[in-house]
Amino acid sequence: MYSHIMGMDDELWDILEGVGHLKLDEEGAALDRKAHTAEQKKLYKKHHTIRGILEAALPHKEYLKMSDKSTAKAIFTSLCSLYEGNKKVREAKATMLVHQYELFRMKEDESIETMYSRFQTLVSGLQILKKSYVASDHVNKILRSLPAKWRPKVTAIEEAKDLNTLSVEDLISSLKCHEIGLNEHEPIKKPKSIALKSRGKSTKALKALESEEESTSEDSDEDPEIVQKMVMLSNRLQYLANKNKRFLSRSSSHKSS
Repeated sequence: MYSHIMGMDDELWDILEGVGHLKLDEEGAALDRKAHTAEQKKLYKKHHTIRGILEAALPHKEYLKMSDKSTAKAIFTSLCSLYEGNKKVREAKATMLVHQYELFRMKEDESIETMYSRFQTLVSGLQILKKSYVASDHVNKILRSLPAKWRPKVTAIEEAKDLNTLSVEDLISSLKCHEIGLNEHEPIKKPKSIALKSRGKSTKALKALESEEESTSEDSDEDPEIVQKMVMLSNRLQYLANKNKRFLSRSSSHKSS
């Protein structure tokens, strides 16, 4: 908002801050244009320009709340109080955000992009409340927030870079590149299970369950001979189970006859 208004006319922002007072009547409303001098008429025009900008930006419901405000400064002050709160509220919000900043940590299952998005939102809130930090603070904070598996990369950055001059953008780019490498070597969960059951008087069960095992890229090159033996063993066990089931079925039918 500040940049938008300043780009149009810096005197418009001065009006919002109360620089250059309009002539007001006893009720605090701006006097009619005809009662102003030539210089005051210019200010009067600018006042209505900035007031029109504020009113155009407000939703209808919010505009109704401001309809009793006669000056642009009064509208602006009311909006600041409504959305930012008074001084005590702003201080409380700032204290809370500072606390969140100090405790900020990257989650174990979180990507660098997601972590940085959360961090930027937190920093933006601090800037609005005039509790901003310098770039080196952000760099150190991000490095300290990374999980243990990032420790080798953090150490490498601390040894190779000057953290006082390293930008946050360069740091995030470096971390994203390292993240790609981590993901390539991340263990892949591969579920394997074989469940075979044989029913008889003793209700014996043949059951082989392999829980989810982690296999790295090196594990992907398994010995074909071992794989073939595992398949043959599985087929053999299935065959025996089916044969036992058929035998028990025939035995039961002979007894009944």
